[in-house]
Amino acid sequence: MTATNDPDRGIDPRSPRFGAAITTVLLAATIVLTLIPATGPIGIALLAVIVVFFAIGGIAGIRRHPYGALFRRLVRPRLGPPAELEAPEPPTFAQQVGLVITALALVLALVGVPFAAPVGAAIALVAAFLNAVFDVCIGCLLYVWLVRAGVFRRRSAV
Repeated sequence: MTATNDPDRGIDPRSPRFGAAITTVLLAATIVLTLIPATGPIGIALLAVIVVFFAIGGIAGIRRHPYGALFRRLVRPRLGPPAELEAPEPPTFAQQVGLVITALALVLALVGVPFAAPVGAAIALVAAFLNAVFDVCIGCLLYVWLVRAGVFRRRSAV
């Protein structure tokens, strides 16, 4: 999405896509579980886990995300080097967007708003699916647009 030449700052762009694939599966399971009354509480608990994962990636940064650690340990050694590195800010921002959407869905579900959990999970699922399958990161695009609009400043290389 946004390439960087700094190997100390850059991340392998395949890592967020790997995480998005896992998130897609978890969100799909959340939708199914929350739509079935008997498994609704399990679906809500799974949504809470997803919220925690988004919080780690969005607050601690994409480099500290558990899926990134899994990618670096199990997947990355089996792949060739990436063609280019990606700046960590856009995928970190995408994690923050996912956090807001899923946390809002979780809170609304916990206070009894009908279908809040599956609808919130479905919104996040679309974004995760687009990233995992088509390499289209909606949160990353939003970040770039906000930088261009002057809402965020681009981090300068030190």
